[in-house]
Amino acid sequence: MAQRISSGRGTTATRTKRRTGNQTPNTPGISESEISRMKVDDIRGQLRRRGVSGISALRKPELVKTLARTLRSESRAGGGAARKSTGPAGRASATKKTTAAKKTTAARKTAAAKKAPSARAKAPASRAKAAPAAKATGARARATGARKAAPARKAAPSRAAPARGTGATAVRSGRSASRSVSSSQQITSLSDRPERPGRSLVTANHEVIQRWARARNAKPATIAGTEREGRPGVLTFNIPGYRESSRIRQVTWDDWFRTFDQRGLNLIYQEQMRDGRQSNFFRTENPNREDA
Repeated sequence: MAQRISSGRGTTATRTKRRTGNQTPNTPGISESEISRMKVDDIRGQLRRRGVSGISALRKPELVKTLARTLRSESRAGGGAARKSTGPAGRASATKKTTAAKKTTAARKTAAAKKAPSARAKAPASRAKAAPAAKATGARARATGARKAAPARKAAPSRAAPARGTGATAVRSGRSASRSVSSSQQITSLSDRPERPGRSLVTANHEVIQRWARARNAKPATIAGTEREGRPGVLTFNIPGYRESSRIRQVTWDDWFRTFDQRGLNLIYQEQMRDGRQSNFFRTENPNREDA
């Protein structure tokens, strides 16, 4: 506000009364000075709530001017009511939103509390109906499991070696089985035949082993000095004209096969050489030990 003051020299001096703060023209309720006293995060929050984008890189002076322009635009669009409902700090607007949210939450809790008794009342009836059905289902499942388990137990192979003359006998396997076992043709019964002359064969069948030995007039034997508590030690065959040694001691088939099965051995052998002549090659192997 300007006042005229007369001086003694006849001149007129004009003194202007300054207003406090940086007042925006036509918007006395919006002061950039007040906005500048706000924190930068609060200013950015006000701008984001008003849908202003691209403010993350702005510094505080630019943010203050941007918020002032935004508030002026709102004041022009909504008039005095808009200025009263929203201020630089946005406290009035936030309070109204918080109050409305609280009322909505309370209404939801009241509705849920009213529905809860009916749900709890229905639950026992549902459980009562479900209990017999669950018992019946469980009984059927147990019966089905028992029927399925029985064939599995019957089909499981026995680890014990079958008695002599009881048909097919599976070749034994283990962690230390040599490549000869995996590359040899398995002979599990008397009906099996080599694929070709010179084929390497492997078996654990007593009848197959006895047939091979009889064809060569071989007798079951062990190496003298390797016996263990009166039982045969290293198993071998006494074949006339082949591998004859003074250390070979002949044993009975019962002792030979008892030791063979107790140690879980396989016999790797040949029936014929590649040229068709009879082969006397053989050796025993324990697939679970490096030394047979």
